[in-house]
Amino acid sequence: MPRLVIVSNRVALPRQTSTGGLGSAMHAATREQGGLWFGWSGKLAEHSGAVLHRQQHEQVDYVTMDLSRTDHDQYYAGFANRALWPLFHYRAGLVEYRRANMEGYLRVNELFADRLLPLLQPDDTIWVHDYHLIPLGALLRQRGVANRIGFFLHTPLPAAGLLIALPRHQELLGSLASYHLVGLHTERDQRALDDYFLHEAGARRLADGRLQDAAGACFRTRAFPISIDTGKVARQAERASRGLKIRQLRDSLGTRALVIGVDRLDYSKGLPERFKAYGRLLDRQAGLRKQVSFLQIAPHSRDTVPEYRQLRHQLERSAGHINGRYAEPDWTPISYVNRSFPHQLLTGYYRVARVGLVTPLRDGMNLVAKEYIASQDALDPGVLVLSRFAGAAQELDSALLVNPSDTEEVTEALETALSMPLQERQRRWRPMYEHLCRYDVNYWCKDFLDTLRQQPTGAIAPATVPPHQPLPAKLRTD
Repeated sequence: MPRLVIVSNRVALPRQTSTGGLGSAMHAATREQGGLWFGWSGKLAEHSGAVLHRQQHEQVDYVTMDLSRTDHDQYYAGFANRALWPLFHYRAGLVEYRRANMEGYLRVNELFADRLLPLLQPDDTIWVHDYHLIPLGALLRQRGVANRIGFFLHTPLPAAGLLIALPRHQELLGSLASYHLVGLHTERDQRALDDYFLHEAGARRLADGRLQDAAGACFRTRAFPISIDTGKVARQAERASRGLKIRQLRDSLGTRALVIGVDRLDYSKGLPERFKAYGRLLDRQAGLRKQVSFLQIAPHSRDTVPEYRQLRHQLERSAGHINGRYAEPDWTPISYVNRSFPHQLLTGYYRVARVGLVTPLRDGMNLVAKEYIASQDALDPGVLVLSRFAGAAQELDSALLVNPSDTEEVTEALETALSMPLQERQRRWRPMYEHLCRYDVNYWCKDFLDTLRQQPTGAIAPATVPPHQPLPAKLRTD
């Protein structure tokens, strides 16, 4: 079987705790066949890519490189997270486009291509991940790489009418035609990409369903909903439920029901709207006071970005207002926590919670929703309240689906969830859990890679490839 080469912005190194979807998925993908995982080390150095850090674990080579402060600020903090992230999450008003940042983004992608090239073998299957590395496939093609290359976008993708608002959008998004296969979370995201190519980039639909761009490159788009290691999460939650910390949590709750939210602190997660709905619940249902507690875990992220600092202060004020208005000496309505917890402990929290509150304004998938379902006790499952605008809503349709911007709708869903009889909770939970058991992270990996390896290899690489420039002599590995 050909070696699998994974390329992503960050690499989940062996023996590091990885709770994210990409880390779990890629470990599953390489578990049997081995391969190479390449990306940024997460560290800053004087010169980008001057040193390649390499380690091996269970048939997988992990190779990372450092970035300079300038490259990090322009590529990662600048263009990726201040232009692409808000645009892809339908927040055009937050897009900050700077030409220098886009140049830095393209420069770092060139660096990825240059440093990866000597590590590749002719029969490698290459899988590139996420919005940080959209043009990497085209840059590898320019360097003569004819291997099968797939790309997966881990964010939502907005309609073409929003995408064209990005300066130089054709240069960026048009490079997706260099991949054999472009995967997205949902069919809605796929339609958005197809519409962009067909109506904005001059592409046409081929008889076999692939797209052909104006330059003749042929590629396929398809939805591949990412998932979780369902069995592993379920076992973790069951073990955690017997541990000391979860027993202490149960004891502290007494007869109160727990509502839980777990999100990275981000404006896409709908946290201010969520807090408002919970406050509204306590306002209109006095009988629920002291009968319910809300735990919101939201580790800080991107504190250097003004919008994130503002969001953090807004949530602190909102939580303080709710507690100041409703708290009693023996009851705190909302616990707002800004730190991370071990993944196994989180699954134990999910298992205790009567309600999982997952209400992003936009989300590519949202694996917290899936992990909440997988963590439940089959004899006494909780209820998932889920945003219609999370990709997971396309699969977890037995959840209570809500529009997170409608405070009354979320409040009513919380009321319904907290009063739902056991039989209905079981009826809703069972089909969602069975779906996640069938379509787990291993299925997702296999489905994508099988589809990629079935794609025709013609009409993709440029006819004339410019000669590759030798790497600088200062490049070394440690």
